[in-house]
Amino acid sequence: MVLIYVKIAVADMEEDIRLFLNYIAKEKKCSKNTLDAYHNDLSQLADYIATAQGKEEPGNKSTELSEEHLASYMLSLREKSYTVSTIARKIAAARTFLKFMAERGKVDKDLAPRLTAPRVNKPLPKALTVADIQRLLAETARVPSVDVRRDQAMLELLYASGLLASELMSLNVDDIDTGRHCINIKGNGGKLRKIPLDNRIVRMMQEYIESVRIKLLVSDKEKALFLNQRGERLTRQGFWQIVQGYASAAGLSAKVTPRTIRHSYAVHRLNNGADIHSVQEVLGHAHISTTRAYKQV
Repeated sequence: MVLIYVKIAVADMEEDIRLFLNYIAKEKKCSKNTLDAYHNDLSQLADYIATAQGKEEPGNKSTELSEEHLASYMLSLREKSYTVSTIARKIAAARTFLKFMAERGKVDKDLAPRLTAPRVNKPLPKALTVADIQRLLAETARVPSVDVRRDQAMLELLYASGLLASELMSLNVDDIDTGRHCINIKGNGGKLRKIPLDNRIVRMMQEYIESVRIKLLVSDKEKALFLNQRGERLTRQGFWQIVQGYASAAGLSAKVTPRTIRHSYAVHRLNNGADIHSVQEVLGHAHISTTRAYKQV
């Protein structure tokens, strides 16, 4: 087999990585967590290449990167006892970076296709039964306190919309369009989604805003829909703990999270005959394959 080599400047890789991260931040609208993961993975690749270069040609500022080097890099990842999903992520980062380098003329050939990531079998989404959802929601009807009525509004809205916890917590009062019976939500990349709401949920949200939220409000300048006891926007971590508390009280698994309720929304909608493309649009999935996984649950 003929090996393919490319010249790569080790000394410039840190700058190349920085340019790459700036590119995907602007063009792909990647989150900070994604950018941090790319930075860590590519820094590890750069360190490996620099070490290989130092052993082969001490003092040289560039090295010939080949399929053999990449194969050795992949082997080194396996020797570190990383999980299959972690190895797949690191290789995906390397592939994307090498393609970026080739497209910008930093290397004369694209070695990305030579990197083969291990197959990762994603587990099916975990969803509750309709009866379990009813038990969970029933817990919020036991005590008519302000906090519990807020919790009821949050859980009912989550199950009616399939929002992510971060999306739910980012909602402002103006995002609930009671006139058009929908939520206006900005998802990944700032893409606007309109999520329809039925009459019961619209009435519940109107009652929450007019009778419950106003009792939690401290400053009229606060626009957040869901508030904590200090009158500030409730955090995602705080909401996660609230869900855990009601799940435990309902005798459900401790593993019930806001994402579990989102999964339950999708599964129940599809089981009731909803069009898969409409569910995809509501959930904000970029690929229909992600939504199809719910049909296997």
